[in-house]
Order: sequence, then C-alpha cells, then structure tokens
Amino acid sequence: MKKSLLLVFTSLMSLGVADMAYSESAQKAPHKIDWSFDGVFGTVDKQSAQRGFQVYKEVCSACHSLNRVAFRNLTEIGFSEAEVKALAASYQVSDGPNDAGDMFQRPGKPSDTFVPPHANEQAARAAHNGAYPPDFSLILKARHDGANYIYSLLTGYAPAPAEVKLADGQYYNPYIAGERLAMPPPLSEGAVTYADGTPATVDQMARDVVNFMQWAAEPEMEARKQMGIKVMIYLAIFTVFMYIAKRNLWRKLH
Repeated sequence: MKKSLLLVFTSLMSLGVADMAYSESAQKAPHKIDWSFDGVFGTVDKQSAQRGFQVYKEVCSACHSLNRVAFRNLTEIGFSEAEVKALAASYQVSDGPNDAGDMFQRPGKPSDTFVPPHANEQAARAAHNGAYPPDFSLILKARHDGANYIYSLLTGYAPAPAEVKLADGQYYNPYIAGERLAMPPPLSEGAVTYADGTPATVDQMARDVVNFMQWAAEPEMEARKQMGIKVMIYLAIFTVFMYIAKRNLWRKLH
C-alpha cells in the first residue's frame, strides 16, 4: 500500500514538474479553428488542399521534404492524371544502377515519391544553421493539437518583446516552446498566386497548407471514418435484432 501511494505521489510530482516547465516556456496556446476534417463526419476540403499543395511546392518545398507522398496520390485531392504526370516529369529523380553499375537521373513518374530538397539530414542541417526541417508528411500528427498548432505557428510571427533576446538567425513566435525558432516567417501576403483567384493572405495560405498536411498525414481518413460509421450502424441494427430475439425467446420459456 505504501509503495502504491509512493508511486502515485511520484507521478503527480512528475506531472507538476512538466506543467511548471510548460508554464516557464511561456508558450501561447494555439488558436482553435473549426476544421472541416474534425469530428466523426469530417472530410478534407479538397480545393483547399490543392491550394495548400501549391503553397508547399512554391514556398515550403525548398526546405521541407514530403517523403511519404507519391505524385500519383495527388489525384485523391482532385488533380487529374495529366496534371500529375506533368508535375512528376518536372522533377529529376535519382535511379539505377544501370547496366554499367552507375546511378542516373531521369524525369519523375507518377509512382515516384517527392524528391527531397536535401540529399540527407547532414546536408539539411548544414543548409539551415544546424536546424533540421521536419518532413511534411507526418508532422501534423506528430504535434499535439497539430492542425491548430501549425496554423498558429505559421500566422504567429511577431516582433519580439523587449524582455525576449533573440540570437542571430532567430525569430520570435509565442506559439513555440521557448518562443524562438530558426525558421524565418515562411508566408507573406501574395507569396503565391492561386489559380482559382482566392486571395493569398497569410491566414488563407496557412489554412490551406494545414488542410494539405492533414491529407498527407492521413490520406485514408475519410474512408476510415465512413467505415466506422457503417460499422456503428450495423452494430446498432444488430443490437436491436438481438434484443427482439432475446425477448421472444424468454417469452416462450416463461
């Protein structure tokens, strides 16, 4: 009994220390956005995800990889096969070895995954003052309250308060632990020109890229939710039939 109480006390103390550390970081709670993909019936806004892909390609892909997405997967958010083929062909992909045992470059194919901006982690860190830009494929799921956190981070850059001292190459953002990060503000008004005429404000681009990241991290989400709803309906109907069968059986026995 004493040992159990000690374990409980130790756990509570650990949680208290964690809460203190979070408070000391002065990290601001993220905005709460009403995302279309939230909830049991949530779906990905495919038009927004297409715009988000444009933001990724024209702004974010210079630093961030997209290792778990193949070009052909983009048809799932509304791109045509012709658009996917043209996009894939615009990349040079390392392939091989050939008959001579050498690696070679070739135009990309729809079955290829996106070409990363850096050859390896060491090259990425060397290009970004030691920081390693995370892969876009799963980062939304790797962060607590990922969609709201990333939206808040992208839109949360601000001048540093007088009490916050920034080193060279650091930027102030209250939505990250420590309030400092090495990534410069990636979004600015009009950074891209949307084909559908949507104004490319920082808020809009942040929302669009979050929708794209949600799809990239969980492309099976809609199918999974639809299957879950069907299973729940089946179980509800099955439960009703079993209840009726039970009542009839016990009525006969009585």
